[in-house]
Amino acid sequence: MKRSAWRYLWTAEEIRNRLLITLGLLVIYRLAAHVPVPGVNRDAIEAIRQQAGAGNLLNLLDLLSGGTVGNFSVLAMGVYPYITAQIIIQLLVPIIPALQQRVQDDPKSGREFMERWTYYLAIPMAALSAIGQIRIFNSVANIPVLPNFGFTGANLLPTLTTIVSMVGGTMFAIWLGELISEYGIRSQGLSLIIFSGIVARLPATVGSLLADKERWMIQITVFVALIALTVFAIVIVTQGRRNVPVMYPGRRMGNRQSMPVKGTLPLLVNMAGMIPIIFAQSFLTFPALIAQFFANSQYEWVRTIATGTVSVFSNSRDPWYIGIYFTMVVAFSFFYTDVIFQQQNYGENLKKVGAQVPGVTKGPPTQKYLERVLRRITLPGAIFLGVVAVLPFIAGNFLNASALSIMGSGLLIVVGVVKDTFFGLETELKLRGYDDTLLVR
Repeated sequence: MKRSAWRYLWTAEEIRNRLLITLGLLVIYRLAAHVPVPGVNRDAIEAIRQQAGAGNLLNLLDLLSGGTVGNFSVLAMGVYPYITAQIIIQLLVPIIPALQQRVQDDPKSGREFMERWTYYLAIPMAALSAIGQIRIFNSVANIPVLPNFGFTGANLLPTLTTIVSMVGGTMFAIWLGELISEYGIRSQGLSLIIFSGIVARLPATVGSLLADKERWMIQITVFVALIALTVFAIVIVTQGRRNVPVMYPGRRMGNRQSMPVKGTLPLLVNMAGMIPIIFAQSFLTFPALIAQFFANSQYEWVRTIATGTVSVFSNSRDPWYIGIYFTMVVAFSFFYTDVIFQQQNYGENLKKVGAQVPGVTKGPPTQKYLERVLRRITLPGAIFLGVVAVLPFIAGNFLNASALSIMGSGLLIVVGVVKDTFFGLETELKLRGYDDTLLVR
C-alpha cells in the first residue's frame, strides 16, 4: 500500500470509530487493573519479587496478565486462564478421535465448538489458578499475601469472595478482549490487552536503568541496541515463510476447460508464536517452587536435593539454567507446531478441492511431504525462539535485572501485536478502497 493511503486512516469514519473504541476499552482495562483484591498485603508481593524461584513465576504471570499480578488486583490472572484453556483444547484435538474428526469434517463448526468450550473451561481454570496462585504466594512469602485465606471456619466467606472476585476479573478481561475484537480492531482483543500491560511497564523499566547513577549511560545504550536488534530479528523471522507450489484444477465453462492455476501454500517459519516460551518457563519455574517446600526438611539428603534444585532452577544466569531453557523452548516449538499443523490437515483439504503439490501424490502423501518441509523450516524458527527466550538472562550481565521484563517474550508479544494490527488496518483500508492504486479516477 502506498504511504498516502494512510492519510485516510483517521478520516474513514468506521475505522476511526474502531480505533476510539479500542482505546476506550483499553483505558477501562488499565483502570480495572488497579482495583485490588480485598485484604491483599502489598508488602508480601514486594518480598516475593526478591526471591529467586517465586520471583520468576511472579514475573511470568505479571507478563501474561498485563502487569496486574504486581498489583494483585481482581485482574491478577488477566487472560492467562483463557490462554491455558485454549492450549488444552488444541492439544486435546489429536488425542480425542471424535473431536479431531469433527474439526476435519467441518472446520468452521469445529472452530466454533472449540471456542465455546474454551470459554467454559476458562472458568474452572480461573478458579483453580486463583487458588493455586494465592496458596503458592502465601507459602513462599514471609508475610502471607492474603492472611485470611482458607476453606474452614471464619475464613470460608472471605476466601470464596476472593476467588469469585478474581474469576470475575478474568472473565471481565476476556469480555473486554472480545469487545475489542468485535467492535474495535478485529481479532486483536486479547493480544492488545496483554500488549497494553507490557507497554505500561516501559516507563518503570527505563526508570530502573536511569536509577544507576554510575552506569546509566552504558545500560541505556546496551538496552536500546538490544531492543533494536531483537525487533529487527523478530520482524524478519515472524514474516519468514516457505511458499510450497500448488496446482489448482482449471474450471469448466460450458464446453471449454480453463488451464490449471498455479498457486502457493505458505508455511510459516514460526507457527507456534510464543507458546513454547510459556511452556518452557512454566516447566522451569515449578521445580524451584516445589523444592522450596522441602528446604527445611528434617532429613539432610532431602534438604541437599531441595537446595540444589532451587539453586539450578532459580538462578537465571546459571549456564545450566540457560541451556535447559533453550533446549526446552526448541523442543516445545517442534511439538506445538506439529500439533497445530496436524489439525489443519492440508493434505486432505487440498485433495477435496482437486489441488496437488507438483510431483506429490494427493492425500496422505501430500500431508507427509508438507510435514517434512515444515519441520525443516521450523528449525531456524525454534532456534530463534530459544535465543529470544534466553536473551534477557544473558543481557542481565550488562543491564539492571528489573529492566529485562520488556525483552524476550515480552518484546515478542509487542512486535507481534504491532505487526498484526498494522496489517489488519491495511486490510481495512484496502477493503474500503482507500488504496490509491484501487481508486477509480
